[in-house]
Amino acid sequence: MQHLLRLADEQRVRVVERVGRTRGGYDPVTRTIRLSPGMSARTTRSVLAHELGHVCLGHLPAPTPAIRALQERQADEWAASLLITPRAYAEAEEVRGPHLASLAFEMDVTIELVVAYQRLLRQTLLVAG
Repeated sequence: MQHLLRLADEQRVRVVERVGRTRGGYDPVTRTIRLSPGMSARTTRSVLAHELGHVCLGHLPAPTPAIRALQERQADEWAASLLITPRAYAEAEEVRGPHLASLAFEMDVTIELVVAYQRLLRQTLLVAG
């Protein structure tokens, strides 16, 4: 978690806990990441990484639902590549099998990030194959 907070600091982004409609959010105008209070450490870590993805990818408020969906997917994939290593994924799959919730628990991330990481693996295989 400390490396994520350092990254936020390096990006000159403030991180606050505040209730909202979603588990987290990024406001590019105020350069603030909002995290919902009361989330588990695993969820907080994953949501913070996702919101940092929006920051590092330069996302602005999306003008259409399609662009918003693309930005959300990109932020999930960015967070997954930051928090999940190929070795950690392979070890988790060996211990837990293909069950998404078990993989997420083993790697200390949310299911959304496991799905995003699997999507990245498939893209890599398509490019390599």
